[in-house]
Amino acid sequence: MVDLLVRTEELSHEEFVEYWLGPHAELARELPGLQKYVTDVPRDPSRTEFDGVVELYFEDTAALGAAFDSPEGEAVLADADEFIDREAGPTLVLEETVQFDATE
Repeated sequence: MVDLLVRTEELSHEEFVEYWLGPHAELARELPGLQKYVTDVPRDPSRTEFDGVVELYFEDTAALGAAFDSPEGEAVLADADEFIDREAGPTLVLEETVQFDATE
């Protein structure tokens, strides 16, 4: 799952990043079945409409659904509502095909 994130109007980009990479990341790490969690912050936020990109990796879409239906998932979504405008950016549930990975 990939989410393109837009902060709420009350926060600056810097405040958004500080909270997202701190307290919110602590919660998100506890999602059941989460296999990989990646956060991406734009180097020049003035050149994009998004404040960040989050990549969450699960075994399959059933595991993704179960994670967000869990108490931990509900807590993550409730917390996200405090600093992310969840209607402003798209959420993509994707099937990844690695074309090349020099790290393997």
